[in-house]
Amino acid sequence: MNAFSTVVVIGGSGFIGSHLCELLVDMECRVYCLDNFATSGAGNVAHLIDRPGFALVEHDINEPFDLPGRIDLVVHLASLPSPVDYLARPVEALRVGSLGTLNALDLARAKGARCVYASSSEVYGDPSIHPQIESYHGNVNPMGPRSSYDEAKRFGEAACEAYRKTYGVDTVVLRIFNTYGRRMRARDGRLVPTFIRQALAGRPITVHGSGRQTRSLCHVDDTVGAVLKAASAACSGPMNIGNPRELPVVGIAELIRELCGSRSPIQHVDARDEDPARRRPDISLARRALGWEPSVDLRTGLAETISWFAGSPSLAAAITDG
Repeated sequence: MNAFSTVVVIGGSGFIGSHLCELLVDMECRVYCLDNFATSGAGNVAHLIDRPGFALVEHDINEPFDLPGRIDLVVHLASLPSPVDYLARPVEALRVGSLGTLNALDLARAKGARCVYASSSEVYGDPSIHPQIESYHGNVNPMGPRSSYDEAKRFGEAACEAYRKTYGVDTVVLRIFNTYGRRMRARDGRLVPTFIRQALAGRPITVHGSGRQTRSLCHVDDTVGAVLKAASAACSGPMNIGNPRELPVVGIAELIRELCGSRSPIQHVDARDEDPARRRPDISLARRALGWEPSVDLRTGLAETISWFAGSPSLAAAITDG
């Protein structure tokens, strides 16, 4: 028997959200998928529309809302997570992390539901502690180019703690590290889809700066598995969710080029302002509290992702656009 019979997934048609909705429907949960499609499309959940128990609700989470009947779980995944989005729309990024989070918490409070908040490794900024542990408070510039996203996530964490202490809302904060996999947008600006798009098109693979900065990549199936485990666990976080295997960005570019069978050259371009030098989660807490750790091998996961992109109509359009 499922711990949760009715679940609201905010940002449910997005990259991670659509996979979570799919898993919940397979578990025979009643699923409300809320999205305004600002950075996603209904196509990500089109295969779920006719499934029993699934409902797609178009709504801007920045506006208050209610849903009828009992709700057991609210999962707040809505955000503008890619540089392309939050650099172009910083106010919107701040709104969804603040107003949107408060509205999600208000729904959870009204329904007596547990609320899972998807925070980010970006709350650590450019870290001075490595690997990153949950007790580290981060190194974030509140006026920097990435601040609209970073500070939105930090506000969301503070809101969860305030609602937990003030109203007794059952919350858990997850700090999600770089996640990749099928259904990412080809032109969202993050490194995996960018490198895949460029490699498949035979264009130069653009690496910002020296490429020695590191990232830790977690397959979407592992990330969604952790979200589901955290929803049922007796923990409030914050909790790191990610893969502790750390690679230099240029190494990721080379691996993707190899798996694509591409001859694209690696092209170094200007470094991004305040780009974090290192990213690697300490997942000791997730191992203890959830019995979770990632299991998808990076080469296997990237090969699957490349295959998905190669067969995606959106990739052909992205390649045509350059």
